[in-house]
Amino acid sequence: MTSAPVRRGGFLALTPLLVFLACYLAVSLLAGDFYKMPISVAFIAASVYAVAVMRRMPFADRIAHFSRGASDPNVMLMIWIFVLAGAFAESARSMGAVDATVALTLHLLPGKLLPAGLFLAACFVSFSVGTSVGTVVALVPVAAGLAEQTSMNAAWLTAIVVGGAFFGDNLSFISDTTIAATRTQECDLRDKFRVNVRIVAPAALLTLGIYLVTGSVAEVPTHPETVAWIRVVPYLLVLVTAVAGMNVMKVLLLGIVASGVIGLASGSFTLMDWCGDMGRGVTGMGELIIITLLAGGLLEMIRLNGGIDWIIERMTRHIAGRRGAEGTIAGLVCLANLCTANNTIAILTVGPIARTIADRFGVSRRRSASLLDTFSCFTQGLLPYGAQMLMAAGLAALSPLEIMRYLYYPMVLGGVTLLAILFRYPRRV
Repeated sequence: MTSAPVRRGGFLALTPLLVFLACYLAVSLLAGDFYKMPISVAFIAASVYAVAVMRRMPFADRIAHFSRGASDPNVMLMIWIFVLAGAFAESARSMGAVDATVALTLHLLPGKLLPAGLFLAACFVSFSVGTSVGTVVALVPVAAGLAEQTSMNAAWLTAIVVGGAFFGDNLSFISDTTIAATRTQECDLRDKFRVNVRIVAPAALLTLGIYLVTGSVAEVPTHPETVAWIRVVPYLLVLVTAVAGMNVMKVLLLGIVASGVIGLASGSFTLMDWCGDMGRGVTGMGELIIITLLAGGLLEMIRLNGGIDWIIERMTRHIAGRRGAEGTIAGLVCLANLCTANNTIAILTVGPIARTIADRFGVSRRRSASLLDTFSCFTQGLLPYGAQMLMAAGLAALSPLEIMRYLYYPMVLGGVTLLAILFRYPRRV
């Protein structure tokens, strides 16, 4: 494969994203059915278009570059997580872990507090783990199980977990976005946290209040099932090891083994049944894996064609004052996130530019780091093709668009942070 330099493709480089949005969002909304347009078909259409519009390169090289993006190490790591998550989710469900965990939750929390309690659990786990993906893997199956035994909407409960997952992704000291933001802005983790928490805490409290009010509609069984404590062990093990900082792939492998051992010992399934369950779980992630591969290739074509460079050049051309500088930093990371579907990569992409803008217009480094992290999590939390949303949709058997309408926390977080820019809050940073 011949190497091709990144060139400035102008607005044309970004049009594959518009093709995807037109195919997926527009068709689904016009049809009034979120299942009319499969997301994989929308990505195929956008990918074909992205390859077609890059005309200054031989066709074979275009395909090679697309394949390189699809096989990026970050993409492949995510696929391995999807495979293990599918195997764990199905084997745990077959063994009875989900039902047992749901029964335990119903015993511990009154019906009106279930949504708020689920949000707090997601915030705590994500802050402890430092990763939104790990939180989604651990809690979405429980949310789906709660929906089955109550009158609550499955998409709503799934969105609660996804929203809470980004609380920790934004604030945790061990989050990759926090590390990327502080390193690119050359500031201390604690300083960034002090600024960040003063913006994020009001958003989280407001969202918690929404769940406390809306949770009153929940109808929970007055006599929940007896808790089968031994069947809760796989999920407790997953949560404890994740909070302890174990790698998410090791966590999932441990969960699979625990589910298998307990299921075999309790007679929930035979060895062959367990293998079949894991196989069905992996197969059930097939579309998600295909979507991830297509998204990786598509976004690589956008980057190669100069889409991200064009965004940065256009947005940094006319900056006036501190508010304008902060708004530009926010806009840059949001648009980069749209083009990469990865908030960490988006921060690394625009981080050096953001640092230059911050220094030139008197924005403190810890403030710019906070804005980068917060707006990247805001964008990633609402992306229908982001890894967290795809993972949640796959585990809950829902459409990403169904979940998006209930993502209160990312929406509130974006609004609160915009107000913080407009009113220069907090002032002493």
